[in-house]
Amino acid sequence: MKAYLGIDVGSVSINIVVLNEAGEVITGLYLRTQGRPIEVIQEGLKQTAGHLTPAIEIAGVGTTGSGRYLAGVIVGADVVKNEITAHAIAASMIIPDVQTVLEIGGQDSKIIILREGIVTDFAMNTVCAAGTGSFLDQQASRLNIPIDQFGELALQSGTPVRIAGRCTVFAESDMIHKQQMGHRIPDIIRGLSEALVRNYLNNVGKGKEILPPVVFQGGVAANAGIKAAFEEALGIPIQIPEHFNIMGAIGAAQLAREEVTITEHTRFKGFKITGLPYRTGSFECNGCPNICEVVEIYEEDKVIGRWGSRCNKWDIVE
Repeated sequence: MKAYLGIDVGSVSINIVVLNEAGEVITGLYLRTQGRPIEVIQEGLKQTAGHLTPAIEIAGVGTTGSGRYLAGVIVGADVVKNEITAHAIAASMIIPDVQTVLEIGGQDSKIIILREGIVTDFAMNTVCAAGTGSFLDQQASRLNIPIDQFGELALQSGTPVRIAGRCTVFAESDMIHKQQMGHRIPDIIRGLSEALVRNYLNNVGKGKEILPPVVFQGGVAANAGIKAAFEEALGIPIQIPEHFNIMGAIGAAQLAREEVTITEHTRFKGFKITGLPYRTGSFECNGCPNICEVVEIYEEDKVIGRWGSRCNKWDIVE
């Protein structure tokens, strides 16, 4: 049985998915990157191989995320695509007529606008933490509350407290002030959830026409308090896919399937790469005034990939 592998490498998590021919998830993993993307990719592939039967043949591989080029050269990807394309494809697989995709991860957030199945607009936030999952993680830690209980507590609030959410520093000091005034923890948490949503809509979603169906994906979609805050702010229902936290990888796998339908072969190196030694290095190219920092990756002692240069001087020709 043919199947397709998708890998989404981000700064916080690495997600690995295997889809069957019908686009259904055979197996999916959500792993913490922990600053060790190569080792975690290898470990994730080892776990994935353990979940597959001998009858399953990987017929195509796609990579996405901020570390997509790194993952691509390691596994032998058939397609390497940006996160916007991968998340839009995945959302369209679940809800074909989706018009808005809200995606909030640990370190960044994005909005994708689709019309008739085509991405017409998008925006990303990679600078301010106040609109991302790390904002909630920090405040949960300060309140000494497990992050997985955050959403449930937010829904227990009857009178949410307004908290300044334009900046994590201001939000934190405002939250402490509200605690000192005697406000209940559920009310503070609901206020934090609404602050994150306000920040998202005022920055990432600014000027965007948010129309239903709206799909909410990314790790933060697990938080029921954030979903409720979005629904209240937008006045429309929010849909959360079953595999909300690995949607980028699902999109990458689907893109790989479409690619190999055309090429009729895969570049996948096989699961044997889980046992190979890899290392990365970098150097500055002084060939022109750009002075590019070129990153290269070694498989054993062979350079298998380079990126970062503005020209093709250091490209590896296969």
